[in-house]
Order: sequence, then structure tokens, then C-alpha cells
Amino acid sequence: MSAMTASKEKTFLNVAVLTISDTRTAENDTSGNYLASAIEDAGHTVHSHQIVKDDVYQIRAIASDWIANENIHAIITTGGTGFSGRDSTPEAMSVLFDKHVEGFGEVFRAISLEEIGVSTIQSRALAGLANNTVIFCVPGSTGACKTAWNNIIGKQLDSTYRPCNFVGHLTEKWTKV
Repeated sequence: MSAMTASKEKTFLNVAVLTISDTRTAENDTSGNYLASAIEDAGHTVHSHQIVKDDVYQIRAIASDWIANENIHAIITTGGTGFSGRDSTPEAMSVLFDKHVEGFGEVFRAISLEEIGVSTIQSRALAGLANNTVIFCVPGSTGACKTAWNNIIGKQLDSTYRPCNFVGHLTEKWTKV
């Protein structure tokens, strides 16, 4: 399957979710839990779901392990994309990308503008590809995760979405279920 076309056959992926927060726990991680549920509802598998402190090196350590794991096709991080003192997701993740998906942040902010107005400029949502793994980094609010999943990520992880999706870029790592 070409990366530029959609498949008629559904391909399901293994996706990892990383919540980046100094305050979230498994009990109150509404954003990470939402993403895990949405991933499973779409037929994909949640390969791993972890919470990490907002620390550049701890974030990179987990993400690097997942990027190197041939069984993980996509990573979604939630949190750490704002401007507070400890928000460091863009700094932690962008150096790991082989290629940046410039349009992701732009499209996320355009959609979010309709929902939260100009406050969307404080989102540093970003995405990239590393070792044939697509990585989406979204804000930590559950609303932002819903916006990202429902309008962008869910579609781009759907092998049947036309005219194109990211599944074709993950061909060296994909698993048909």
C-alpha cells in the first residue's frame, strides 16, 4: 500500500499513550484514559499507557524506548505542551523526530480556535515521525485530546481514511489483526 493512498482492508495498530504531568495519577488521568479508550474503540491496541513527570529526560527515555520498539506503531502524548515553567514536551520530543509533521499543530490550532478562541495560541501541539513511528503530542486537557483524536489522529490512524493516512508510512512496523 502506498503511503499516499488508503487501503480497503482495515489495518489495526499498536499505540502507546504517555501522559506527561507532575500531578496526574492513574485514577485522575482523564486525558490519557480518554485516549486509551478512543484507541481501543477504533479497534487498535493500547500497547502501553504510562504517566511520567514533566521532565525532558524522563520523557525522552520512555519515548525513545517506544520508538525503538518494533511493535509500537504510534505514540500519543498528552500534556506538557503549554507555556508554564515545567511544560517541556516540545523540547523533549522534537529532537527525536526524523521528520516533523508541520501541519498537525497548525490544523489542531485551527480546529481548536473554533472551540476555545484565541487561547489556542498557547498550545504547542506537534507531531513527527521517528523510526517509522508516528508521534502526536497534544495538550493535557481532555477536551484537547478529544479535539485531536476526533478531528485528526483517529482519521490519520485509520488505514481506510481517504485520500491518505499515516498507516502507509508505518509499513515496516505494522501488524494486521
